[in-house]
Amino acid sequence: MYYLSTYLSPIGMLTMACDSDNLVGLWIEGQKYFGNTIPKESEIKNDTKVFITTKKWLDRYFSGEKPNISELPLAPIGSEFRQSVWSILCELPYGKVITYGEIAKKIALKTNKKIMSSQAVGGAIGHNPISIIIPCHRVVGSNGRLTGFSGGIDKKIKLLELEGVDMSNLFTP
Repeated sequence: MYYLSTYLSPIGMLTMACDSDNLVGLWIEGQKYFGNTIPKESEIKNDTKVFITTKKWLDRYFSGEKPNISELPLAPIGSEFRQSVWSILCELPYGKVITYGEIAKKIALKTNKKIMSSQAVGGAIGHNPISIIIPCHRVVGSNGRLTGFSGGIDKKIKLLELEGVDMSNLFTP
């Protein structure tokens, strides 16, 4: 059984999903692929330990603190390839960005391949079921272009600014 709860954030309403022990989803209202990794028959239950912990983490995050991802029991649902991409995102520190190409190179190295498609990496990032916490908003185009955030570029910019990213070399299309 999966459970749902909501959180009103500075970038809009967030919907969280958990199994009994782990956070499996966090989506921004209107986000592409909203809730697509969990069954539609989920039950609203605001008082689970996972949601209470996640809401406290989000309170700290949106107040400008830099809480550690490891404080949360995360279990995003996705293929092995997607899991490997999301794992790289979890290693990216606050205030830093990475390109799709850089992630592709890391995946190629991990899988002993000569090359990895940046587009495949982009697909995995776009399907990240735990937005904000697994920081897909920290991924930018190779030339500094702010692109590819399924929650909306305006929200991506707000999250990067909140985290103290130097925006001087980043731009919107």
